[in-house]
Amino acid sequence: MRSEELGETLLSKRLALPIFASDPLSSVAYATQEILLVLTLGGLAYLHFTPWIAAAVVALMTVVVLSYRQVVNAYPSGGGSYEVASTNLGPSAGLVVAASLLVDYVMTVAVSVASGVDNIISAVPRMAEHRVLTALVFVALLTAMNLRGVRESGRTFAAPTYLFVGGVLIMVGTGLFRYLIGDAPVAESAAFGVRPEEGDANLTGLAMVMLVLRAFSSGCTALTGVEAISNGVPAFRKPKSKNAATTLAAMGIIAVTMFVGVTTLALITKVHITENACRLTGLGGDCAGYTQRTVIAQVASAVFGGNSVGFFFIQAATALVLILAANTAYNGFPLLTSILAQHRYLPRQLHNRGDRLAFSNGILALAIVAGLLLWGFKADVTSLIHLYILGVFTSFTLSQTGMVRHWNRELRTETDLAARRRHQLARAINATGAVVTGLVLVIVLATKFTQGAWLAVLAAALLWLMMRAIRRHYDLTAAELAVTDAQSELAPPSRVFAIVLVSTVHKPTLRALAYARAFRPHQLEALTVAVDPEGLANLERQWQEFDIQVPLKVLNSPYREITRPVVEYVRSIRRAGPRDVVAVFIPEYVLGHWWENLLHNQSALWLKSRLLFTPGVMVTSVPWQLDSSAHADRPAVRAPGSVRRGEPVPPSTPARKPVAHGSSDDK
Repeated sequence: MRSEELGETLLSKRLALPIFASDPLSSVAYATQEILLVLTLGGLAYLHFTPWIAAAVVALMTVVVLSYRQVVNAYPSGGGSYEVASTNLGPSAGLVVAASLLVDYVMTVAVSVASGVDNIISAVPRMAEHRVLTALVFVALLTAMNLRGVRESGRTFAAPTYLFVGGVLIMVGTGLFRYLIGDAPVAESAAFGVRPEEGDANLTGLAMVMLVLRAFSSGCTALTGVEAISNGVPAFRKPKSKNAATTLAAMGIIAVTMFVGVTTLALITKVHITENACRLTGLGGDCAGYTQRTVIAQVASAVFGGNSVGFFFIQAATALVLILAANTAYNGFPLLTSILAQHRYLPRQLHNRGDRLAFSNGILALAIVAGLLLWGFKADVTSLIHLYILGVFTSFTLSQTGMVRHWNRELRTETDLAARRRHQLARAINATGAVVTGLVLVIVLATKFTQGAWLAVLAAALLWLMMRAIRRHYDLTAAELAVTDAQSELAPPSRVFAIVLVSTVHKPTLRALAYARAFRPHQLEALTVAVDPEGLANLERQWQEFDIQVPLKVLNSPYREITRPVVEYVRSIRRAGPRDVVAVFIPEYVLGHWWENLLHNQSALWLKSRLLFTPGVMVTSVPWQLDSSAHADRPAVRAPGSVRRGEPVPPSTPARKPVAHGSSDDK
């Protein structure tokens, strides 16, 4: 796609909802389950806390959605939490948010895909032995779709998301109707008892509070991905902020409705689920071989029947939307890394758009890291979930704190009374959001840190340090490359000393000599290293035979080294004339097959790598194309986006002056 076609990839609200909100919408498939898994650690006695925990999650989601509606209106450029924190709390706070979100996006892909595979296994238990392979295949498919571009992936993913929402709402409506007419559905696990974990049978006081808080923190997975819309405002059609705020509100209403409905049906149908099936009593068989169905699978089976069309529809839609929920991260992660790369906190290649105007390098980076996580944790949701949601609440807390500062700054200059009232209301909403999400962050850290969340904290900390180091490198490089006196930089060298490296007299050697002569250097000589007396004698004989009018300089090498004598000789010329420039010409073969490179050019590559570190030395490769290179079919193979710059400049917008930083391979 041409750069001018970027506007054609902008999204309507109908497409933006499944693209940016598939993660929070799909999380209802496992948020209720995570609450029940924690509460059943103490047996069935603590399930009566479920409605209260669900109510707290709903209240939290309401506050967060309202808070982010303020963000999309105040900061429509797409930086989201990162931009809010950087602008109002400083660059370091912004990097904390960025690092936390990057970790959370990776976890979103891993958890969503693993959870989707779990639901496939609930319908087809034979797939359990292929869990990891299935998860990796889905990651590859998602990657391929997103490399096609945002709009194309949106069209692909829209139908499954809407089918899932419709299916869950129909299931909730049917289940509640049956309950109201006295035909309450019953889950397959309702008759099972649950044996408490050792030490969790009779919890009182602080221990019971910690169990409830842990269940609440697990239920907060329902909020993952809420911030994605605030990061993706530029992808909306105009008016961007209004459309993003409307989509955010629609996402909140639908997610809350489905979460409350699934949780209510789980309690009505008496779903009993544990992390370890052997803690279920009344199985009447080998517990080790018993596969528990997910909560949503048990609810669908109870409402529609175990082998009904409705059950398999819900399972298929749930599995598909959970896998596609990773698409939220596939849109958020590349966009955030692009912004960070533009701000010089990540490699500049992450700011490049690929063939389909997608941030291809970011998409590939996300897929690789998420795939490694799925492989390392064997695509197990229970293991991965402990690393989840920490990053999202860090970004929630800091962004809402930043918004409070934003409104304080606005209020200091605003004189219109109506506008001041709007700002004060917005500040109150964001302050409430900051306090509530801050408390949840503390709860999540306290209840999940020792269970695996420390890995997420460590990863975010290492990312923060890495981004600081990258920015420091770019800043130092920019300062070093900045022009202070153009005339002195443009001053020609006193003399140009040209050296052509030769080993024998053949066509590449003669071409290199001719090319060096064309530069009209002050002094030109051919240079060879004598490691074989017979070879040297043959070279000198050919030199005289062909009457080559270029002095041949011979360097003796009693220890058969080639690189060191050449480098030392070049350095000696530089020491003799510090204002001179030494131009080294190296003949090289251009080959058609990869294996031929193993047979040629090895000495030249090693020499170039050493000479490039010598100041005042220019190294020029003089290519000679062998016949194999002419017949080889060599398409333009490249990493997606690696040979392009970042944001395309619209035709009506004057191009910005490029910043002098980075190496030549950034260009």
